[in-house]
Amino acid sequence: MNWTDERVEKLKKLWSEGLSASQIAAQLGGVSRNAVIGKVHRLSLPGRAKAGGTAAAARAPKRNTSAPRAPNYASRIATRTVTRQQGATMLKEEIEIDLMEEVRYRPAANVVVPISRRLGLTELTERTCKWPVGDPLKDDFHFCGCDSPDSSPYCSYHARLAYQPVNERRRTAARAN
Repeated sequence: MNWTDERVEKLKKLWSEGLSASQIAAQLGGVSRNAVIGKVHRLSLPGRAKAGGTAAAARAPKRNTSAPRAPNYASRIATRTVTRQQGATMLKEEIEIDLMEEVRYRPAANVVVPISRRLGLTELTERTCKWPVGDPLKDDFHFCGCDSPDSSPYCSYHARLAYQPVNERRRTAARAN
């Protein structure tokens, strides 16, 4: 399909009337919606006219006001004034920031890590630990390879890491705080 001068003029007329690209494509026939959008862009036509409403009403965004927060929540929030640009003016606005508690890492005491046998994937059997060690994309990647019980793919050490009861996790989290 070629864009003749006649079809381009019709496109400009329909676009200025506020028709959508799909509607224009249907009226022109033989062109897709995307072809119409592409031609409008290449012609640098202004944005099409909108049906109904005023420009001022469209530009005034509504701000949602949230309900007042509970008193215990307010202690975790800090208010900070930020400057942001809107149009050609700078506005100052107060925003709320949630403060996070700093968690300090404490390594566990009396942990005995088994010595890895450094087995490759092809060397693993049903009775060896399949815990991956290292980055699989590096040459030094290997599996633990220690003896594992009949019902587990991991040795007793790695089984404790992989399968933590919920109560134990809660106790550990409570001790950390």
